[in-house]
Amino acid sequence: MNKPLHRLDLNLLITLQLLLQERSVTKAAKKLSVTPSAVSKSLTKLREWFDDPLFVRTPQGLQPTLLSLSMESELSEWFQIGTQLSSKRGSDTPKGVTFQLMMESPLHMVLLSQLPQMINQQYHDANIKIRNWDYDSLEAIISGNADIGFTGRETHHRSQETLALLPYYIDYEVLFTERPMVYMRKDHPATKQDWTLATFLQYAHITVLWEARESWALDEVIAAMGLKRNIAMSVSTFEQSLFMAELEDPKLMTTAPGYCREYIKHHHPNLVAKPIPLDDKENLELDVPFTLMWHKRNSHTPKLIWLKEAIKQLVSANRA
Repeated sequence: MNKPLHRLDLNLLITLQLLLQERSVTKAAKKLSVTPSAVSKSLTKLREWFDDPLFVRTPQGLQPTLLSLSMESELSEWFQIGTQLSSKRGSDTPKGVTFQLMMESPLHMVLLSQLPQMINQQYHDANIKIRNWDYDSLEAIISGNADIGFTGRETHHRSQETLALLPYYIDYEVLFTERPMVYMRKDHPATKQDWTLATFLQYAHITVLWEARESWALDEVIAAMGLKRNIAMSVSTFEQSLFMAELEDPKLMTTAPGYCREYIKHHHPNLVAKPIPLDDKENLELDVPFTLMWHKRNSHTPKLIWLKEAIKQLVSANRA
């Protein structure tokens, strides 16, 4: 049966956290400015509460039990939060807050160019770190090295990047869904031909290394037809693929998200966008839900709640 928290002296948890940190009653007592006897009494109460020895005496000092070790990270987080709360003052305004954002590029440039300004208006002197979404970005969210991610996920049933395969402790919200498109020079030979799948596959392609893979849902769909793209070049980002498609060789084409139509208007005016020449059923498997992702542990933090709303406001305004 769960014991009510209000019956536990929370000062005991501070003692437990220090014992885990110091592995010594004497050292913990020194940090608490109390006697070792007082710490020993607190440890006795903790043992009774948790019905576990918590620590075992050895020649190397106190060794925590499995139960103690299982609480170590939570106690550290609780102690840090408690310290932050105790230092708050009514006149305080949030300053110097760090924002760590993992965002698909050029998605954040097309839809979220005003986000840094909004952050600094709300959180003065904020430290804003925007990183391109890559293979390690989800792990950064899980480990606490990133606050939020914003990127496209795949819907093809054989993909490893679907929303259904996200870990249970990752919360998410789909902001919009769209399909990728084909981008090529305006004088590409394909622009003078009937735009068919045969035309699309006739020419060499630039592909983007996505989640450490050179192939994506499109390749799965056409593979089911016994077909294959001619991949002449692979690059790291959509910006690179669009840049290379605009170079002097007019026979390369690339695929990139539909929102890149806005990006090429300003940065690559010699490119033209076309739909991928597949039927409706096959195109449906290429739909990309552009998704905000964050760890469940942060779901109720004021910073993340504000950040999500700011991103949704900008996306809504810039896609209107």
